[in-house]
Amino acid sequence: MIRLYNYWRSGTSHRVRIALALKGVTYDYVPVNLLEGEHRGAAFRAMNPQGLAPAVEVDGHVLTQSPAILEWIEERWPKPPLLPEDHFDRARVRAMAALVACDIHPINNLRVLNALKDEFDADRAAILAWIARWITEGFTALEIMLNRDKSRGEFCFGGAPGLAECCLVPQVYAARRFDVDLTPFAAITAIDAACAKLPAFIAAAPQNQPDAK
Repeated sequence: MIRLYNYWRSGTSHRVRIALALKGVTYDYVPVNLLEGEHRGAAFRAMNPQGLAPAVEVDGHVLTQSPAILEWIEERWPKPPLLPEDHFDRARVRAMAALVACDIHPINNLRVLNALKDEFDADRAAILAWIARWITEGFTALEIMLNRDKSRGEFCFGGAPGLAECCLVPQVYAARRFDVDLTPFAAITAIDAACAKLPAFIAAAPQNQPDAK
C-alpha cells in the first residue's frame, strides 16, 4: 500500500494526487500540516531530510521530490500514459511541466514566501506582487507554447490530460488563490476548465482532501 504524506493546499502534493487519480491508484492519505510546521519535525525529517511535502512511502522505500514521484508513477503504472509515445512529443510535454515545476513554483512556495516576510521585511502587497510576477512571466511563455500547437485539442497535448496538466492545474489554483490576473491566458484557463470536469481532478482538488480547512 502506498502512503502519501502531503498537505491539502501544497501544489507539489496536488500534482501527485492528480497523477495517482489519473492512473486509478489507491493510497493512504497522510496529512502533514505545513502551516503548523509538522514537516520540520524530527519524525518527518527522519523520513525526508529536506522536510518537504510530498513524500511517498511504499514497499520499504521513501520517494521524495514530486517530479521524481511523477516519473515513478508513470513507470510503475504506464496506462493510461502521462506522456506521449514520440520522443520529441515527450520532450515537449516535459518542458511544459518543467516550466511550472522548475521555474514558477519553487520561487513561490511557502518557505520562500516566509523568507521574504521574515528575512526581507516584505509586506503582503510585496509578496503578492512577487507571486504575480513569476506566475505571469511563466504563464505568458506557456500560453505562447500552447497557442503554437493548433492541433492540441482541449489539453496541453493530445486528447487527454497528462504530465503537463499534473503540474499546471495546481499552479492555476495557486494563481487564483493569490488573485493573479488570468484574463490574458485563455488557453491555460480553458485547459484548467476542461480538467475541472474530470473525476480524477475533482478527487485530487485541494478542497476535497480530508485535511482541507
